[in-house]
Amino acid sequence: MTLQTTPARRLTALGDPPQPTTALRDFHADALDAVLWDHDLDRVAALTAAAVGAPVAIVVPHLQIVHVAPRSDSAVVAALIRHVSDRMRGRPAQVPADVLADAPIVRRGELLGAVLMLAGEADCARRSTAVEFLHVAAAATLTRIAAIELRASIEQDLHGSLLEQLRGDDVPDPQLLAQRAARLGCDLSAGAIALCMQPQPGRARVARALISQELNGALVEETGERVIALLPLDGEQSSLDRMRDLVERLRPYGVAGVSRHHTSVGELGQALEEAEFVLDVIGLSDTPVDVDRVMGGTYRLLFRLLATHPGEVSALYESTVAVLVRYDEHHRTDLVSTLETYLELNGNMNATAARIYAHRHTVAYRLDRIRELTEMDPADGEHRERLGLGLKAYRLLSRDRRA
Repeated sequence: MTLQTTPARRLTALGDPPQPTTALRDFHADALDAVLWDHDLDRVAALTAAAVGAPVAIVVPHLQIVHVAPRSDSAVVAALIRHVSDRMRGRPAQVPADVLADAPIVRRGELLGAVLMLAGEADCARRSTAVEFLHVAAAATLTRIAAIELRASIEQDLHGSLLEQLRGDDVPDPQLLAQRAARLGCDLSAGAIALCMQPQPGRARVARALISQELNGALVEETGERVIALLPLDGEQSSLDRMRDLVERLRPYGVAGVSRHHTSVGELGQALEEAEFVLDVIGLSDTPVDVDRVMGGTYRLLFRLLATHPGEVSALYESTVAVLVRYDEHHRTDLVSTLETYLELNGNMNATAARIYAHRHTVAYRLDRIRELTEMDPADGEHRERLGLGLKAYRLLSRDRRA
């Protein structure tokens, strides 16, 4: 697949192999030096511009690589990115007027980007061999792309190895763990917050990229159908505010749960478990759950109680809403979800009816049935609090059994 150029401005067939010349050999060596040793595509663009005697742009949209030498107007750059992106997607695209010639950046038949020569003050002698230099620049850029992707793959494997160790039984020494994280660019000296996300189909890669962009040094891994991450924090920013903002930004890509801020490296395995717990509670609930409420408060206390005294959590469940759960299972009713919504909306009957798409009389009938079965009144403050605890215990136990 090649990028189209306007026939009247086409300088040479892009598929023709370049003829070796001293200038071309020297340029080839300089371009490879720039990408292999200096990791500098800006320099490749500048070298190519000098060789062809006209402005040159290197565009690789999926890696957000855009280098123009000399620097150009932002509107021109935007048009070049749009043009190359459209060609990559196989869409018909008008060649920008500034483009005189181009060479595709292709790997195994897949178009990744292009090196483009733009209108300038080039002399005819150099313009006649320009495409040969564009091809060499495209090959150098492909070498740099391979290095970028290899490094990202290695880092992802290392991130995954460290996170998997934290989730396992054989957790490394905290000091060694901090040192390993530091080598990956993750500073755990002020602790971290864990995140667990259930991305929508096909959105995991975007979610991982967003997490990495939002927090420098984040360790992110895709495991099964979920994305897990350790998010290092400095001591100067509100960890809760940062996590709330990140969860909100991730919302278009899936649901996320986060842990408390753990200041000790030795507690980071627990942090990952907490984040998974929060996500599970959110996913199990029949009504919207405020992430802040799960991150701190009654849910967290019950979670700790479940870890140390599971019998007490079971007893709380059995003495409150267990009878409703069993009644729903046997009669295919919705008493539990109605109660949960009613408590969520602070006992507002009309709002509950609107939320669950039921008549107000239906809600009233279900609440009467709840009173009869539990011998507790959801309208009574003390009973309401106990029923709310019972629902939370139910979610925790449901999550624990499923795990």
